[in-house]
Amino acid sequence: MAKLLIDKVLNNNVLIAKHPSYEEVVLIGKGIGFNRKQGNFIETDTVEKLFVLKNEKEQESYIKLLPFIDNDFLEVIISAIDLIKQRTNSQLNEHIHVALTDHLMFAITRASQGMEMSNPFLVETKALYRHEYEVAAEVVRYIREKTGINLPDGEIGFIALHIHSAITNKNLSDVNRHSQLISRLVEMVEEQLDIEIDKESIDYMRLVRHLRFAIERVQKGERVEEPEKIASLLKEEYPVCYNLSWKLIKVMQQTLRLTVYDAEAVYLTMHLQRLQKKIK
Repeated sequence: MAKLLIDKVLNNNVLIAKHPSYEEVVLIGKGIGFNRKQGNFIETDTVEKLFVLKNEKEQESYIKLLPFIDNDFLEVIISAIDLIKQRTNSQLNEHIHVALTDHLMFAITRASQGMEMSNPFLVETKALYRHEYEVAAEVVRYIREKTGINLPDGEIGFIALHIHSAITNKNLSDVNRHSQLISRLVEMVEEQLDIEIDKESIDYMRLVRHLRFAIERVQKGERVEEPEKIASLLKEEYPVCYNLSWKLIKVMQQTLRLTVYDAEAVYLTMHLQRLQKKIK
């Protein structure tokens, strides 16, 4: 990788440097600013765990955050993001440096003052993004180990959404919107079928995953094949589940403002019927 000329040392962990392709970049890494001065060169391949912020807007936002963060906390957050990168084995969207640093800074402050923020979508998040949730739990353990601050379980869910957003390059507001939509759809299923789904059960996991993939297909405009004649059969055999699946699809359409293909109702009906039969 390139040799970069250091323009400014912001603190022990953050430098501004000249990059051959991106002009100015912000370099983030634990201890990379230690004993370095303006005019020095930094070889990016000699520094492990180095992140480069190329996007100008992200650079500005990150630099604005710095005065508010204790340097030791910043080191912990940088290491936490590196842990996420290793565990997910992916190139994270650089927005995570701003979004997650900002989030963790407030979370750590709240926790140290004994304040807790509730997370109404914790159960959905755990079922939807199992791997991200496990990595987030590890991040919370790491923060406890390094700072002695115990972040509540709700934070695992919030961090998992940040991780999912960074891996998939999805906007965090979209990720949140989808979690809320799924939560609403599950409530409708329980209400209409007059059942209570155990949130730790495999049935719940399957339902949530089915809804998630349906939403993702709708977003991508992917069409699923409709099995011939099966719709009218299901309508006759399982009218309650068939009608419910259409109600769910209407809510999906209104929320996403996109077309949902009819075949989704067929697959959803079969899923709901199986769920109802199993629980009742």
